[in-house]
Amino acid sequence: MAQRRARPGTGSSWDFLQERTANVAWPDLRLVLGDVPFAVVGAVATRLYMPERATQDLHVLVAAADAPRVRQRLAAAGWVYQGELAIGGSAWRGPSGEQVDVLEGNDPWVAASLSEAQTNPDLQGLPILSLPYLILMKLAAGRVQDLADIARMLGQANAPALDRVRQIVGQYRPADLEDVESLIELGRLERPPAE
Repeated sequence: MAQRRARPGTGSSWDFLQERTANVAWPDLRLVLGDVPFAVVGAVATRLYMPERATQDLHVLVAAADAPRVRQRLAAAGWVYQGELAIGGSAWRGPSGEQVDVLEGNDPWVAASLSEAQTNPDLQGLPILSLPYLILMKLAAGRVQDLADIARMLGQANAPALDRVRQIVGQYRPADLEDVESLIELGRLERPPAE
């Protein structure tokens, strides 16, 4: 449907789509979690790869093995436990009312992705999951908003970034490679027409 109806370059300006911001200052969990590696994921992470969009909560990924330490440190810092997440992890409310979901990952790629995130900060300085692993998470979630995020991020990514996404998706979710190619094509519809 999108391929039939969308015309290249319609919608937001290309300059806007390439702009990266950190208009919302999220809690810096590095101050709470200390040496426990984590990465920002979800909507907040997408602002490193596409225009920032509205969201009400921060999602972070930690290794499942680190979850007990993470929970203890959040509680000690005054965060209030809100309950378990159906996808594995826990929800927390911060001292100022901020909402954080801590996703506890045990996939074989989690350790490498967390390590990579420590050298992949956004404009606020938060460690952000690198694009290939963020794509993996959003493919697994499979909600309409996740697919829209994937299309927009991949439509703006350069060739080396797309090659890396293909490599990581091919390694961990090979059945999704064809969908990734379709989402790249849809995302590229936002680009202005070639002159």
